Amino acid sequence: QVQLVESGGGLVQAGGSLRLSCAASGRTFSSYTMGWFRQAPGKEREFVTAITQRCVSTYYAYYADYLKGQFTISGDNAKNTVYLQMNSLKPEDTAVYYCAAAKEIGKMRRNQYEYDYWGQGTQVTVSS
Repeated sequence: QVQLVESGGGLVQAGGSLRLSCAASGRTFSSYTMGWFRQAPGKEREFVTAITQRCVSTYYAYYADYLKGQFTISGDNAKNTVYLQMNSLKPEDTAVYYCAAAKEIGKMRRNQYEYDYWGQGTQVTVSS
């Protein structure tokens, strides 16, 4: 079992940046595939990015095609925390952002139904 708590959301102007954090309790996050999803009002939850361990101390990060380098996922094993650095934010990035963990590692997981644990979400609002 793992508990996930997101933080760092808020209101930012278009073109600005935010860094979201996802603190994991329980097993270390390196034992899971860690992902970020988002859900805008009236839309389905969509994949943003994820990171997984391919072999010892080697991690693989992958991103939704629409991001084009705008966001970066990273992790801190010592803090058991995953981060989402979001740059050049646009009003269409406004959404609730969720952190998620999948029990299996090593392969790409872009489908929300492949994830076993979820945080409560943090609101990101980008004003124009």
